Amino acid sequence: MTNLRTNPKVDGFLRKAKKWKEEFEKLRTIVLDCELNEDFKWMHPCYTHENKNIVLIHGFKDYCALLFHKGALLKDAHGILIQQTENVQAARQIRFTNAEQIEEMEPIIKAYIHEAIEVEKAGLEVEFKKNTDYTVPEEFQQKLDESPALKEAFEALTPGRQRAYLLHFSEPKQSKTRVSRVEKYMPQILNGKGLND
Repeated sequence: MTNLRTNPKVDGFLRKAKKWKEEFEKLRTIVLDCELNEDFKWMHPCYTHENKNIVLIHGFKDYCALLFHKGALLKDAHGILIQQTENVQAARQIRFTNAEQIEEMEPIIKAYIHEAIEVEKAGLEVEFKKNTDYTVPEEFQQKLDESPALKEAFEALTPGRQRAYLLHFSEPKQSKTRVSRVEKYMPQILNGKGLND
């Protein structure tokens, strides 16, 4: 592991890690062995090739994971990539529950990382669903029809912010809950803010 490619913020992240520390360190060694540069983004160790994100190391309650930013484009010869939720379009994870599992899978992990680097070098892009492919809940559509200002403000949001609202408004099964969510976030939309801004 060459120090030129490591990042002191990741050293700090690893020092503070209470859970998955050994697993994170093993994953770090494997990833750096694949000639990637270490960065720290979204509060996690992130590994890049020519400033393009390739993989991210992160931990959850029941597992830690190596997240491939364009995992949907990998061949997944071993059938180990997991789509975190149905709405995640590009990223895929390989999940681990212990350090031994990581050690056993090292050659496979490296093969996936090298494939991810080749995907990036080839300039391949994940084709994202357009926001028009998402259903606009009836309750939200009604508010958009009633308020040209709301419609204009919503259309001015970035596609990611629009998508987040559409997914959030569509989740509840009951109409009254959907109405309540729409009404709660209307001021935020009118202020040009995203769901989590």
